[in-house]
Amino acid sequence: MENEKKWKTIVMILTAVAVVLAGVLVWMWYDRQGVIGDLNVEKEQLTEQMVQLKSDYDGLSSDNDTLNAHLSVEREKVVQLIDRIKKTDATNRAKLREYEKELGTLRSIMRGYIVQIDSLNTLNISLRKDAVEARTEAKESREKYAELQTTTDEYAKKVQIGAVVKGRGVVMTAINSSNKDTDRSSRTAKLRTCLSLVENSIAEKGPRRVFVRIKGPDGILLTTGQEQIFTVDGEQMIYSASREVDYQGNEIEICIFFQGSQSFVKGVYTVDVYTEESKLGSSDLLLR
Repeated sequence: MENEKKWKTIVMILTAVAVVLAGVLVWMWYDRQGVIGDLNVEKEQLTEQMVQLKSDYDGLSSDNDTLNAHLSVEREKVVQLIDRIKKTDATNRAKLREYEKELGTLRSIMRGYIVQIDSLNTLNISLRKDAVEARTEAKESREKYAELQTTTDEYAKKVQIGAVVKGRGVVMTAINSSNKDTDRSSRTAKLRTCLSLVENSIAEKGPRRVFVRIKGPDGILLTTGQEQIFTVDGEQMIYSASREVDYQGNEIEICIFFQGSQSFVKGVYTVDVYTEESKLGSSDLLLR
């Protein structure tokens, strides 16, 4: 009788364990089905995005044969990727993440092609407009040779003006005998004028001399005691100091120093900077 009770107890325990295990297995099965369902949804969404990307690529075209060839290659990549996604099981999350990255890359490439096509379209419109204007100008030129000659001379003058080197950022500073900046006239040993020659790709390259004309508070031009003359725009001028630089079309910074034979006094000093082509700029300095 006692053995029978033990067996009944064991059977009940085993039955309870079996029921719990069955419940766990059922829960795991439903949970797995839910995860698989979510993965299938993600796969479908990824596929839809790829199909939309293919449609976007199909809508791109241009008049440039090379660009069209590149577009065809990218379209084929999209088609192949769609096919790979369809053949990949939804549970293969690593592969799907890899395809998502490829999707992002293809989108970036497409954006680049859109910019190129827009640029080409804009350029073509501009070229067509220029062509119409050129034909109109050519017709007018044949009818009015004298006017054309005048226009040509004006263009040549504009090119000549455009080839002139310009300057910017003219600054005059007083420095003492230790080459340190000062604003005291009694401590000033030299006047330093610094500026930049602006970049100009069509300007003549080679040696260029930059001249400074410095006037004191009394308006008199400061010189070293020697008559130093240069010519700008057909006019001869006396300069205070000068420096030659090798100008190669790129922006270059230069400084020119002036050390007169007389001491500096209080007041406002003015500097004008020139090349033999034009005036580059001016600056003022107050010494106390």
